[in-house]
Amino acid sequence: MARVRRAARRGTRRGWGWRILNWIAGLIVGFVVLSLLWVLLYKWVNPPTTLTMLGDRLQGRNVARRWMPVGEIDRDMVRAVIAAEDSKFCAHWGFDQDAIAAAMKRNARGGSIIRGGSTISQQTAKNAFLWQGGGYVRKGFEAWFTLLIENIWGKRRIMEVYLNLAETGLSTYGVDAASERYFGHDASSMSRIEAARIAAVLPLPKKRGAVAPKGFTRRYGNMIAARIPVVAGNGLDACVYRSGEAPAERPEPVAARPRKAAPAPAQQPVPGEELEQRQAAPAQEEEPPAEAPLPGNGG
Repeated sequence: MARVRRAARRGTRRGWGWRILNWIAGLIVGFVVLSLLWVLLYKWVNPPTTLTMLGDRLQGRNVARRWMPVGEIDRDMVRAVIAAEDSKFCAHWGFDQDAIAAAMKRNARGGSIIRGGSTISQQTAKNAFLWQGGGYVRKGFEAWFTLLIENIWGKRRIMEVYLNLAETGLSTYGVDAASERYFGHDASSMSRIEAARIAAVLPLPKKRGAVAPKGFTRRYGNMIAARIPVVAGNGLDACVYRSGEAPAERPEPVAARPRKAAPAPAQQPVPGEELEQRQAAPAQEEEPPAEAPLPGNGG
């Protein structure tokens, strides 16, 4: 009898072990299937909300957002985020190992600002399907969804979702809502300075201002504006428009040369000052100077 009871206990333990393994396997298979269906749905259906937007609404804030197809968004806005966040967007498969390695080296040196190595694809996966903040668990899910959208959506859809879901200010989402909020017009026609300033606030949208930036934010925005022609000249945004409509190119206005007989003109403002003079805004909190982020080091 004792032997029978011991055998029965061993069988019971093995039974529970198999049940736990089957339960875990079922969870994994279920997650894979559901995530595939979710990503497939968002290939054609625009995400109605995100966890970040829900957080704003739970705190009683009104969320400003308005979807605009990537074929209607000013091409300089696309070039600005590529220049600021991910210069290899059209070349990588979702991850930029060089940017990740560079971010790890910078963070190892210490400092008050922790820099990531996230690509636009990774940030899109996070914004559309996950929550903000760090942690290895979220990073693991982010990697999985990044692989899915790279293979199911393609670059054009990734850029479209990114430009419409990215947080661009307090309770403001997407570049169209940001352009309306900061500059009084939609995102279909933007100057390089306007596009660059929206791109400059993306890493810290709740702390940086696009209308009258100061300090590091101002310098970073001017640097992005200078990179936009480089992105255009090298075709670094070509993958976005390879499979669909592209907005018409707009030449930047060229200042007329002063006549020789005319008196010496007043000192010209640096890029962006004209916009600040036209649109006065409360002074933004000064940010401590920081190392200019390299392309591909989004959070």
